[in-house]
Amino acid sequence: MWRDALLIAGKDIKIEMRSKVVINQMAPFALLVLILFAFALGPDRTPLINATPGLFWVAVLFSTMFAIQRSFSLEATEGLHDSIILAGIDPAGFFIGKLLAIGAELGVLEILTAAGIIILYGAHVTSMLVLLFSCVLGTIGLSAAGTMYGALVSGMRLRETLLPLLFLPVASPVLIAGTRSWQAGLAGERLEGVRRDQLPRTAGEHRRDDGAFLNQPRSQIAGLVGRDTAGNAQDQALV
Repeated sequence: MWRDALLIAGKDIKIEMRSKVVINQMAPFALLVLILFAFALGPDRTPLINATPGLFWVAVLFSTMFAIQRSFSLEATEGLHDSIILAGIDPAGFFIGKLLAIGAELGVLEILTAAGIIILYGAHVTSMLVLLFSCVLGTIGLSAAGTMYGALVSGMRLRETLLPLLFLPVASPVLIAGTRSWQAGLAGERLEGVRRDQLPRTAGEHRRDDGAFLNQPRSQIAGLVGRDTAGNAQDQALV
């Protein structure tokens, strides 16, 4: 099985390296999606930064459909599917090989798309480990779902239309989880422009303030408490 998987994956990767579809078609398409969304969100940088995680995964998701259609169209158009069956290729090996090839293409695409986001949007990464982990899991999920539905519709006449209808609903959990994880990895950017005194105070900061208050001289504490009591009495009298 694994030998067949490596054969299928090697065949597809060699074809893509010669045709350079990822570099010449998929990457420009993802870049175009990022540019169009930047125009749609306007010149204000805050909505753009907040939408950066979702825009990344939307661009990857749309480009994934191109990779799936490209991968299965090779066997469909040139009649190689029957040759693969006659050669005795294990179906599980065929599935894993397609998954590995599509995953490798998505990995290259995600690197280029992330670079485009950093350059175009000025995004600042605060947790590279979270972003890498989410990209690995997202690539596996999109590749597995795309390979399964790509194989189902590869022999149909309306495969270009059916693939998005079947694939996008299944890929939506990957889109949501990837967006949430990228929000955690880019959380520092979402606080830009907010003063520290406007942020919620932590329990440690409250304890430090209470300790500083109790360490003041007794006379000063009594004066503060007295002024507070007098102010409350005046407020009650006005009421």
